[in-house]
Amino acid sequence: MSRLRALGPGFDSSIVAEIDRRLASVSAEGMAILLAVESGSRAWGFPSPDSDYDCRFVYARARQDYTSLFPPRDVVEFPPDKIFDVNGWDLAKALRLLLKGNAVVVEWLTSPYTYDGNSFFRADMLELASQVLRQDAVARHYLHLGERQRRAYFADTNLVPLKKLFYAIRPAVALRWLRLHPDEAVAPMDFHRLVAESDLSSDVIEIVSDLMARKAETRELGEGFLPAPVGGLIDSEFLLAHDLWDDTQSSPTDEGRAAADALFRKWIGV
Repeated sequence: MSRLRALGPGFDSSIVAEIDRRLASVSAEGMAILLAVESGSRAWGFPSPDSDYDCRFVYARARQDYTSLFPPRDVVEFPPDKIFDVNGWDLAKALRLLLKGNAVVVEWLTSPYTYDGNSFFRADMLELASQVLRQDAVARHYLHLGERQRRAYFADTNLVPLKKLFYAIRPAVALRWLRLHPDEAVAPMDFHRLVAESDLSSDVIEIVSDLMARKAETRELGEGFLPAPVGGLIDSEFLLAHDLWDDTQSSPTDEGRAAADALFRKWIGV
């Protein structure tokens, strides 16, 4: 097995050691860690000095656990706090969500930072993703995610925590990237690349670049109103997404289901 381990220079060694300990406790319970990555703002490329560590992992149980009348939960969760947010999905759950076009699974597979895992498993999952992902399903994922953030935090007349702007900007720019790359189903995870490849207006780029630079240097960006150019980008991309990718749910193909089943059978009980 080729073990995956790649962490950034800004990772705190004591925090990484604690994440390793938590992952080891999962393995000690009989679950094989197939992939463990850093997700969230660190992996997206816009962390703050006080950003927590968002470790996400995919695991497989022993083969007999999948034939039980009383199957265990398909998630493993540790109580989150201001530093740690560590949880994982069973392989079966991850595969079902991938077939539905859930972009979270793909982001885990393409994260630049890995705590642990099997490189052959990640290669198998990426190959499956290339076969089964549909742009319309991925786009709807980003649209629903972005609209939830827009409704929750960004009424135009309200002061909002400025660092939360990224959680609406990123889905909007991902939708724009997908629209401009009609043959692609996976938008870049790295936010810098996403912005660079999305043909944004100069005023939006200036605002986003300023927010990113400030976010990297300070624990608190403070509050402010939603900048008009950013609000315009978010709303226009969401409207275009509704027109381009309607809410009709397309089902995975028989070939896609068969490929996912084959991968599942290969990796359970490892």
